[in-house]
Amino acid sequence: MGLLLCAATFAQAQWQMQRSGTTASFRGVHAVDSDIVWASGSNGTVLRTEDGGQHWLTCAVPRGAAKLDFRSVWAWDAQHAMAMSSGTGSQSRLYSTHDGCRTWRLIFTNPDADGFWDGLQFDGIRFGAILGDPVHGNFTLFVTHDGGNHWTRQMDPCLQIKEPQQGAFAASNESMVVLPIRDASTQMGPAIGHQIWFGVSGGWLYGLQLANLQLIDAEHAPNAGCTHLQVLPERHSASAGIFAIALHDGHGVAVGGDYSKPQDGADSAAYASAAEDWRLALHPPAGFRSAVAWNPNDASWLAVGPSGSNISHDGGKTWQPLDQGKWNALSLPFVVGPAGRIGRLVSWGQLRVSNAAPEQQPHAQLSKD
Repeated sequence: MGLLLCAATFAQAQWQMQRSGTTASFRGVHAVDSDIVWASGSNGTVLRTEDGGQHWLTCAVPRGAAKLDFRSVWAWDAQHAMAMSSGTGSQSRLYSTHDGCRTWRLIFTNPDADGFWDGLQFDGIRFGAILGDPVHGNFTLFVTHDGGNHWTRQMDPCLQIKEPQQGAFAASNESMVVLPIRDASTQMGPAIGHQIWFGVSGGWLYGLQLANLQLIDAEHAPNAGCTHLQVLPERHSASAGIFAIALHDGHGVAVGGDYSKPQDGADSAAYASAAEDWRLALHPPAGFRSAVAWNPNDASWLAVGPSGSNISHDGGKTWQPLDQGKWNALSLPFVVGPAGRIGRLVSWGQLRVSNAAPEQQPHAQLSKD
């Protein structure tokens, strides 16, 4: 009874636990839609579902990847996806599948012996970007214009580090956002370029613009320029900074903190109503948060981390508790975490899918992990 009364004080949405069939630690998840979802994690693990989580299929492990940590996964449908591992040097790799993960092909291996990949994002089918930690004083950025078959290193002055020993984070594949730039006169047709935003240690947010390789008409080229903003306060720790950023309809939310202090939520979130108008949350989440996402179903923001999840109904200004579970990454309506944890966002009025773990119904999430 006590748990039910406590649950009533939380927001009406909750996470319904899924049966993943594995104990892998998940940090990658991509929901193509509410039915087709891919998840990735430690020990070369990749899963997918085609029925909204009622059944999770364990994918074949890519050859030579049994010890890799797949921090990122990106999918286009139930058959086509890419999985990116994070690790020093050649331990950062990119694999692709075209047959529903029965087989994989190695596409790209980190060419930098002291490099470390942090995230993989695509805009649609063809344009994508890989973000990596600094090499020789500059953040690493590779882009593709052909759906991931070929990758080109970007030599852009905007990638120069602002502080010594700066780095990005591979906690949730959300440290980077890719936005299309379209012709201002029409706002239609293919993108003529892209904005790249990414958060790093020290609370810094980097922004730059890239023109497409096929761009010929210089009159419509995106304006060049760099943006460097200190969105979260400096904590003077390599384990602290911006871990995730999400943008929606001109608004943005950044979350993070110090992952070595998961219960410390001080200055762990910021919000913006314009690209450069960032402010600290008035009531931040209750701990370090590694992922954030916009929920269009009720116009809210959700943030998750190893000490639980929070929800904001006012654009990120204030956050309320959602649960106290251990989570790493979001791709709504799904969330993933350590020890094979996968959940699906539901409201109390929705029916639960049939594979919900009985011992992990939403109200039971309020018990201590």
